[in-house]
Amino acid sequence: MRIAFISPFSPLKGGIARFSGHLRDALQVRGYAVAPLAFKALYPDFLVKGGADGFYGSDSSLFKEARLVLFNPFSWFGTIRHLKSLKPELLLVAYWSGFLAPLYYLVRRLTGIRMVVLLHNISSHESFLFESAMQKLLAAFADGFITLSDVVTQQVNASMPEIPLLQLFHPLYEPDGAVPSVQDARRELNLDLHSPVMLFFGYVRHYKGLDTLLRAMPAMLQKEPLLRLVVAGQFHEGPESYRRLVAKLGIGGNVDIYPGYVSSERSALFFAAADAVVLPYRSATQSGVVQLAYGHGLPVIVTPAGALPEMVCPGKTGWVAPDCSPEGFAQAVGEFLDSRKMLDIKAMQPAIAEFCSDFSWGAFAEAAGRFLEEVAAGK
Repeated sequence: MRIAFISPFSPLKGGIARFSGHLRDALQVRGYAVAPLAFKALYPDFLVKGGADGFYGSDSSLFKEARLVLFNPFSWFGTIRHLKSLKPELLLVAYWSGFLAPLYYLVRRLTGIRMVVLLHNISSHESFLFESAMQKLLAAFADGFITLSDVVTQQVNASMPEIPLLQLFHPLYEPDGAVPSVQDARRELNLDLHSPVMLFFGYVRHYKGLDTLLRAMPAMLQKEPLLRLVVAGQFHEGPESYRRLVAKLGIGGNVDIYPGYVSSERSALFFAAADAVVLPYRSATQSGVVQLAYGHGLPVIVTPAGALPEMVCPGKTGWVAPDCSPEGFAQAVGEFLDSRKMLDIKAMQPAIAEFCSDFSWGAFAEAAGRFLEEVAAGK
């Protein structure tokens, strides 16, 4: 089956670009002819604070062929003409924001090609004025949905129960290359070998709750004065306000901030140095950071936001805070610290591997492929 896949792809930054690249490869392994139609750009530079949605390279052939610019409707018509020349049997499109709805509506109406929407989120993390109207537009162009969490599935079933839906999962991200030893990683990052180390990784945006984590640090440090927090990722609004909060709380000696986009090669260094990965999110559907942590054999500490608790087996693959407050998150970190004193956190790796054994890209592509074939056939 010939599938055209509209999505961000490398070298655009971000988790959705990474997810789409893995899914394209997995579908191709299963014998599908996947034609990626990559975005050349998503948002104007003046709207992207901190350059969070830019490029980390520009030498891939996919980038050179990219023609689609989300904020330029003229580029939409070029993509539509290209789609008509490809003559795919199905369109697969990545969706995470209402800003995409007009584009996909136009593509569906002007090509007549049946469309399956891969719903990372049904609404943006930062809502905008017309988002509710854009969500209603989803029903006008979607012939099927693939979701990655119970939360999004429930939202779709409540508003568009008549549209076929397949709920899957966020597959595991395994290390792309060699992983340094704990000793080498901590030496390079100037971390003590015996101190407990937490990692906050990825884009830093308000909904991800880094400020909540920082406010929880004084209580954590009362329990374990040697605790270190490493923050590595692109700041959506710049790191200055967080640095000021660190100074105000007097925790500068226990917090290391590495601002900027982290390549897959460099990310291995941060994960190798950590004992656990922290996700103090205010809201969430699912998160690729959890699957990155599991891929490196690390437990996670999460808030009960959205679908995050679905991704954790408490006490075996991580800990879930009782609420999203600094006090609640400090309590979960306290459980992590108690467990670390009783056993080597690395001993949790077999449980993590067992928990994730069904979360492979091959299993995802097999189930998704069957669903795509059914939608393409009008079933």
